Amino acid sequence: MAPPPPPAVGTAAAVREGRLRAVDVVAEAVERIRRADRVLCAFAEVWEEAAMASASEVDVRVAAGEWLPLAGVPIGVKGRNGLRAAGPLIRAGCVPVGATAVPGPGTPWQTWGLGAYGRTVNPWRADRTPGGSSAGSAAAVAAGLVPLATGSDGAGSVRIPAAWCGIIGLKVTHGRFPSPDRTGLAAPGVLVRYAADAEAYWRVMTGAPSAVSLPRGPRPLTAVFSPGLGFADPDPEPLALARAAAARLADAGVVRLLRPEVPVRLEDPAPAWLALRAPGATGTGAGTAAAVRGVNDRRLADLFARADLLLTPTTPNPPHGHEGPGERYSTALTWAFNLGGHPAASIPAGVGADGCPAGLQAVAAHGGEALLLALAAAAEAETGVLVPPPPPTGPAPTEATGETDCMRI
Repeated sequence: MAPPPPPAVGTAAAVREGRLRAVDVVAEAVERIRRADRVLCAFAEVWEEAAMASASEVDVRVAAGEWLPLAGVPIGVKGRNGLRAAGPLIRAGCVPVGATAVPGPGTPWQTWGLGAYGRTVNPWRADRTPGGSSAGSAAAVAAGLVPLATGSDGAGSVRIPAAWCGIIGLKVTHGRFPSPDRTGLAAPGVLVRYAADAEAYWRVMTGAPSAVSLPRGPRPLTAVFSPGLGFADPDPEPLALARAAAARLADAGVVRLLRPEVPVRLEDPAPAWLALRAPGATGTGAGTAAAVRGVNDRRLADLFARADLLLTPTTPNPPHGHEGPGERYSTALTWAFNLGGHPAASIPAGVGADGCPAGLQAVAAHGGEALLLALAAAAEAETGVLVPPPPPTGPAPTEATGETDCMRI
């Protein structure tokens, strides 16, 4: 395995202190992408010339004494239209090096991305999907090409690829940041290897001063573990890995699992989510969605009145091959929190027998991002962080042919 790259916050500190130059940091990231991406296919476009010009500007700004919390940090932005959402990060000193891969046009049921050289693969196993639709962002971070990449999450699009690539993915409370999604189901998010970088993202996006501590809440955090939210049927191994991760956090004093286990029984969000995604969702479809959302909102509000966090497996199934999982929804455990708008994160839970990672999903009440960041930081400190291997070697994957994988999310 390759050694993990340093945290983005460490790189930024070195640039601010003059120990590194942004142009050198960005040049190294571009070279990593050049070496790896014909196999990984994490990027749809690489903006080498623009990135080097932006890095030079960062060095000038630092030399002039400007405080840049993420000075010189190379980042990937989700899709070719992702620069606008990354605006606060760029103003904080981040340098976009390229557009990460998302499913191509006309492929609504694929979870792999379509990069410049073909289909995006999972850095742990090239024959498995990285998840989607923030596929390229997750693969790029997991493989160490960039330390941070933006994502968006309409049904699990940040959390699922984070789980299957062994990194951290955070989806924010809906409405907290702008989103172009007309349905209100999608929210921005970030994919990182280190918890400190997720916190840096949150600080920059919210304008929180670096010197001010984020509210953490009590420790240990109280938590409820739910295998399937009352309707899903996860496979034994992802469930076992998530349950074991929750138990490790409890043993380390990070969380206190409520006993006896509080049953969580939500309505299956699938019909409501699909109704809202339908063109011009009105009438019966909108009514169905409102009814399901109302029931689940009440049940979750009651749960969060008693516990800080809800923990589940991130996905009911392990990463599937590029041919897809059939009719199964990998979103079964994630999209309830797009319907409800709750902040949620996936943190590494371990590695399955197939050699691929699994995730532990943590959900908080609206506005509870600080609790999720605290959990990620404590989990990293107490139980360690997964270090994915370098990008896979061997023949580059062939150009995507329109195979059906899984719902683009």
